[in-house]
Amino acid sequence: MSHVSTPAPQGQPPLHTVQVLGGGSAGSSAHVRSLSTGLAARGVRVTVCAPAEADEAYDFAGTGAHHVAVPRRSDPASVAALRAACADADLVHAHGLHAGLRAALALTGRRIPLVVTWHTRAQAAGARAHVLRVLERRVAKAATVVLGTSSDLVDRARGRGARDARLAPVALPAPRRGEGREDTDAEPAGPRHKIRAELGAVDRPLLLAVGTLDAHRGYDVLLDAAHSWSGLEPVPLLVVAGEGPLRAALQARVDAEGLPARLVGRREDVPELLAAADLVVLPSQWESRSLLAQEALHARVPLVATAVGGIPELVGDAAELVPYGDAHALADAVGRLLADDVRRRELRDKGAAQAATWPTEDETVTQVLSVYDELTQPLTSY
Repeated sequence: MSHVSTPAPQGQPPLHTVQVLGGGSAGSSAHVRSLSTGLAARGVRVTVCAPAEADEAYDFAGTGAHHVAVPRRSDPASVAALRAACADADLVHAHGLHAGLRAALALTGRRIPLVVTWHTRAQAAGARAHVLRVLERRVAKAATVVLGTSSDLVDRARGRGARDARLAPVALPAPRRGEGREDTDAEPAGPRHKIRAELGAVDRPLLLAVGTLDAHRGYDVLLDAAHSWSGLEPVPLLVVAGEGPLRAALQARVDAEGLPARLVGRREDVPELLAAADLVVLPSQWESRSLLAQEALHARVPLVATAVGGIPELVGDAAELVPYGDAHALADAVGRLLADDVRRRELRDKGAAQAATWPTEDETVTQVLSVYDELTQPLTSY
């Protein structure tokens, strides 16, 4: 009898899953919290092994799960702590490559199914790229099942030797409050007006980008495009929310070149920023199931994004897609959208329709549970 499909019979313990999280991107951390909530609600016993700071940010214990503080490191002490937490697990589910590697090490010699979700693709060059390929092969071959959040990640896992790789789109967690609005061209009012006033965009278009200030995010191309926007009337303001290693270099460019852009650092009010924006810009070199793209379409904000990774699959025809690295195409797409009220309204409607096709949190939990059920069913003898 399945632990998952039906309540455990009297005297039989419920299914015990251990969710393993590394440092935890916003997407994977939010997914683990959503998954833990859904699993616990269905009577599954859930242990979340994650760094203490991740639990502070996402309150895994508040979902009904048991949190075990395990550092992101792969040193013997951390692996031993993870091994102890998995001692009576029926199934272990790791999120991300590093979590997958640590889970595989912790399960050495044990016949416990290992599911690994590939949420994104690490970026590396040179010798580090070789190390990354080795890591991907190690994790892909160790996993009983690899779940990829986009089709290209599924293909990548298969290419690295996964025995079983499946598409498993991750749902965008339900908004904590109403971020969307019916018409982004309406007169600004209330919180939206306050945000625009704070940023200096009361009488000018507001363009928003959100994400870690890393090289693969394409912010150098975004600033190249900002040169073209300086010729528009009124001049749009580009706001970039996020922190990272390129902060100083990007700020130096903004200052030296007099670009109409502001780096506002890490923000806790991204839903409010989205609600205030006229357009969202996503210039990344690669994305899987971008949280920002999902949030933009849910909030009915037109999106201009690069046609990379899982983005085309995610947004369909509900966004303007441009080639990665093409500053001219990016600038042109933004300029055309700002000048075309009808196209912006069309994208808002298409965005809402596309978002309605994405799996809900409940559907995501159901799909994952079906995998757990399959892997924990006892073999039938004939």
